[in-house]
Amino acid sequence: MIGRLNHVAIAVPDLDAAVRMYRDTLGASVGAAQDEPAHGVTVVFITLPNTKVELLHPLGENSPIAGFLEKNPSGGIHHICYEVDDILAARDRLKSQGARVLGEPKIGAHGKPVLFLHPKDFTGTLIELEQA
Repeated sequence: MIGRLNHVAIAVPDLDAAVRMYRDTLGASVGAAQDEPAHGVTVVFITLPNTKVELLHPLGENSPIAGFLEKNPSGGIHHICYEVDDILAARDRLKSQGARVLGEPKIGAHGKPVLFLHPKDFTGTLIELEQA
């Protein structure tokens, strides 16, 4: 059902510092910051030859990333994202197998539908699915 790894998302307390580290220290190709108000985050994508890294920073007081950073002040891996061919079919299949799907699909940072799966059902890892 899952396809290729789309990205690994890292919550960061200082977006500018994280961008400088990836761009200047690691020599990575760094995209522009983009606000995603529907998700409560500002994101920056780091493009690698085989996938992407998504830097996440809180946008607004009710950002879900703010809570993550309170528990992990230095930041850390927040979720991993896999591509699926059909997000609604994937959602229905996962629900039928007892997985907890968090909400309904929303449009994500790539302009495609995404949804999240409860980490307690997936070895402690928050999983994002994105329609390919």
